[in-house]
Amino acid sequence: MGMHGLIYDKNMISFFTEPFGYEFFRLGVVAAVLAGGLCGLVGVYVVLRHMSYIGHGLSHAIFGGAVVSYLLKLNFYVGAGLWGFLAALIINQTARKKKIGADAAIGIVTTASFALGVALISRGKSFSRDFEAALFGNILGVALPDVAILVIVSILIALLIFFFYKSLLFSTFDPEVAPAFGIKTHLVDMLFSLILAATIIASMKILGVTLIAASLVIPPTIARLLTDSFRKMILLSTLVGAFCGFFGMLLSWYLDASSGATIVLFAAALFLGTLFYQLITQRKNLSNRLIDTDIA
Repeated sequence: MGMHGLIYDKNMISFFTEPFGYEFFRLGVVAAVLAGGLCGLVGVYVVLRHMSYIGHGLSHAIFGGAVVSYLLKLNFYVGAGLWGFLAALIINQTARKKKIGADAAIGIVTTASFALGVALISRGKSFSRDFEAALFGNILGVALPDVAILVIVSILIALLIFFFYKSLLFSTFDPEVAPAFGIKTHLVDMLFSLILAATIIASMKILGVTLIAASLVIPPTIARLLTDSFRKMILLSTLVGAFCGFFGMLLSWYLDASSGATIVLFAAALFLGTLFYQLITQRKNLSNRLIDTDIA
């Protein structure tokens, strides 16, 4: 019995450690954890600023830049980066016009840019497969330079958020009063647009255009359900994003499914579980209050 139990334990351990024997999977896990944590961190501001759509839109805009950079034989991060930052600045400046809403600005810039990318791909069908990763992600195909760039971007964004913490906080929760305290909200908004663009560019090869928006929204939404503290929300959202990246990768291995899609589906399931937990907790608290009222 003891021998059978030992063999069973060894089989269970090998079952979970088997995928880590491959270098491409180890790199993929590191990339997924970093991208998940980064999207979780930046996503807090996206959700609290009610800018969930901009993550989806900006990723589509950057896709157009990725196609153009490919045709011009530019480095992906250089071409997509310049395009993404330009798109973010145009959206930010257009949204500040009172006659044009932010949603209209995002819609015009992003759909036009994405349409340009699709049009260029349709003309050169020989390289259309190269952009499947940009659309749907290819975590298992990431190389060491991609992970290195993701590490650098994550560190830089974390430092920017740390040093501009109060300005970002004030402009997020009370943008109308912030200027009275010397905070230049237009510069803060511009800084955040650039942070968001950098996050999307660094994560695009890993998560893909179609899944980045979910990675920016789901972890902070889960964190918001669990806490009312802004500091705790930032920490929780970052950890949830990294957690979903790690376990989503494991699930994708054993289910033989797309890694990016599995990560998002795992995050969505975690959100539903958290929501269900909150509903049960609220009902219990309400029941306890009613019982206390009856006793009194």
